[in-house]
Amino acid sequence: MPETQRHAVVAGAGIGGLTAALALHRQGWRVTVCERAAAPTAVGAGIVLAPNALRAFDAIGFDATRAAGRAVPASMGVRRPGGTRLARADTAALAARYGRPPLAVHRADLTAALAAALPEGALLYGAEVTAVEEDGGRAVARTAAGDLDADAVMAADGIHSPLRRRRFPDHPGLRYSGETAWRTVLPSGPATEAAETWGRGERFGTVPLADGRVYLYATAVVPEGYRPADVRAELLRRFGTWHDPVPALLDRIDPRAVLQHDLYDLAAPLPRLHDGRTAWIGDAAHAMTPNLGQGGCQAVEDAVVLAHLLRGPDVPAALAAYTRARLARTDAIRIRARRMGRVAALTHPLAVAARDLAFRAAPASAKRRALDDLFDGFTLAGEPAGNAGGGPGR
Repeated sequence: MPETQRHAVVAGAGIGGLTAALALHRQGWRVTVCERAAAPTAVGAGIVLAPNALRAFDAIGFDATRAAGRAVPASMGVRRPGGTRLARADTAALAARYGRPPLAVHRADLTAALAAALPEGALLYGAEVTAVEEDGGRAVARTAAGDLDADAVMAADGIHSPLRRRRFPDHPGLRYSGETAWRTVLPSGPATEAAETWGRGERFGTVPLADGRVYLYATAVVPEGYRPADVRAELLRRFGTWHDPVPALLDRIDPRAVLQHDLYDLAAPLPRLHDGRTAWIGDAAHAMTPNLGQGGCQAVEDAVVLAHLLRGPDVPAALAAYTRARLARTDAIRIRARRMGRVAALTHPLAVAARDLAFRAAPASAKRRALDDLFDGFTLAGEPAGNAGGGPGR
């Protein structure tokens, strides 16, 4: 008698949720992705896929570069508002060390490629998962489209995760970082480099995408909930006198296409990343500030590791193993991102001068080694990490 096909319900059609669904589908699971939005949306911004995320995609046979079709190398340099370089991007060195450089892609391109790789009918819109209950050794996902029986539920419902709040009501929740962020994508224009500029309590970043598009982001230390009446005027006031090409890029923005979000992370780690037959992944599990560029990358790692562990027949045991495999790594990165944000957001002139001097004086080799635990830290639960790219000089 053939074995009954197992069913996973994934709450959320972001990068982590879609990656989990694809990984499980390719292992023979039936998957249903429940997304609260009524339809797909092209609204969004860019994301830089670090080597660890690309390696995780490789593990499930998904070529992010080819599938999205719009990925370009994106090593990041750092400058001061006047243009002085604190650190130079070295794409070749990163490729040699980690097997490939980071790649920049529009989030909408990546999620569309992941969704297209799923079987027809696997993705349900307007079907938010509002609760998960255990019933006779199985899970029941309560959704706006009706109840769904499942062997396992992946809670990938975002930074404000209702499923996280429902299951861990005593957790302190999110903590405001002290910064807000503006993000947008410009259409084709003059070429620019991948770079981030640090001022006093303000940052501005540019990431080239395919076809000449540019992902822009900016941050500022402001009170929580601060929303300027005129976004263009606000950005020009803060960054309009910074080095070229920042003023020219600001002249090209469409204020209607600028997203603004206050930056949060979890105030404390969750006690575990699973409960019963539910597992939390991505921002729902370990919301972190974007200072290391690892939020989406860790969601991809979560999804691939979780699917790898779910190859066996014992779902609760696999989810417990997932907590053991992922909790320490993701929380360490969350804390490190918070600390990096505090350094980058310094406002006192003397502190900023000391920060810039220290950053500029650090040897390039030391800066690359600091990335090793991020870019070389992906493992499939118990398999040793290593230099998958086989680069020299390790």
